[in-house]
Amino acid sequence: MTTYRTHRTIEGIWTVESARIIAGVARIIQDVSIAEDLAQDTLAIALEKWPELGIPEKPGAWLMTVAKRRAINLLRRNKLRDQKYEEIGRNMEFKIKTDYDSIDEEINDDLLRLIFTTCHPVLSREARVALTLKLLCGLKTDEIAQAFLVSESTIAQRIVRAKRTLSASKVPFEVPCGLELSHRMSSVLDVIYLMFNEGYAATGGENWIRPTLCSEAIRLGRILAEILPEESEVHGLIALMEIQASRFKARIGQSGEPILLQDQNRALWDDLLIHRGCSALKRIEQIGGAYGPYSLQACIAACHAKARTASETDWQEISALYDALAQVAPSPIVELNRAVAISMAYGPVAGLEIVNALEDEPSLKKYHLLPAVRGDLLAKLERNEEACAEFKLAASLTQNEQERALLLKRAADYV
Repeated sequence: MTTYRTHRTIEGIWTVESARIIAGVARIIQDVSIAEDLAQDTLAIALEKWPELGIPEKPGAWLMTVAKRRAINLLRRNKLRDQKYEEIGRNMEFKIKTDYDSIDEEINDDLLRLIFTTCHPVLSREARVALTLKLLCGLKTDEIAQAFLVSESTIAQRIVRAKRTLSASKVPFEVPCGLELSHRMSSVLDVIYLMFNEGYAATGGENWIRPTLCSEAIRLGRILAEILPEESEVHGLIALMEIQASRFKARIGQSGEPILLQDQNRALWDDLLIHRGCSALKRIEQIGGAYGPYSLQACIAACHAKARTASETDWQEISALYDALAQVAPSPIVELNRAVAISMAYGPVAGLEIVNALEDEPSLKKYHLLPAVRGDLLAKLERNEEACAEFKLAASLTQNEQERALLLKRAADYV
């Protein structure tokens, strides 16, 4: 294998393993910022050694081992030689030497601890989400900026300030208890869903979906459900993610190109995931919980799942659910999605009226789905020239290559 190919392979491994490495080191060092630096040092070592020595049989375990040893050495170099740190060092060193093969089991819940740490109320909501996307999803600053619809410099500043604040505040690396757990839950759910959404429809890069992110988000959601079995919105989020994940096999073609919902082969949808999602919704009924934003979105996803074909979709029910969602969690994105549902239920003119009202919304100025939806509605009204222009505009705004190709193709259809 050439050095170039080895480096590309290492980058792929790092994409999968980086969040676990950071979380595992943070548990030792109790500082998220330092943990990220040590993880990056470990990546540099791998880039130096693996092209010469070959990629280890278990690369994730190798990276974790090196990162933890560097964490222990850092504790020693900083002369933290009190009994507590010496004991941590001895115990971790013993585990590293004896449990190499089962190292993944040691960090089973570290990602969850990392989410609760980065979602600490000492940070603003925007900083919590941005930092967690950076550390757990491995997103680049420009990708997070696209997700937030703000400038890259703004996101970079948020992340730097967030890490400094966590360090200065000595936020413990742990899952909180009692009232603090409830207070932090909303931000945690937001972060998990943003992680899932980045996997479901990637903001940038060559691939439209990143299943690993979705799998991690669902796993963390299930862990939360075990911690808070009576929290309805946790079950709502799980239901939403499970049902959406059921579409994976039908969402992309052989070349990785996106396949829109109405064009998907529903026979490829995963019935087991749909069943799990619907079971989570039933759990909300059983505990008598209120239907919050995630629960309502899950109900919308369930409506799609119940329809055997796109033509059988109950768009009137979906539009009613979007009306309820707009009352519970009003936002420009919800309003844009509501416009789509309204157009399907009552015609493109009704939907276009809502979309046009969003034209001056500042947060949607660079959001590619606004012109994409408008283009679709204009096409249905046979205003082809305008539709073509909207699809071209949408293509210029997206950072995802597969989505850009799809939008350009749709533009070509209406030349």
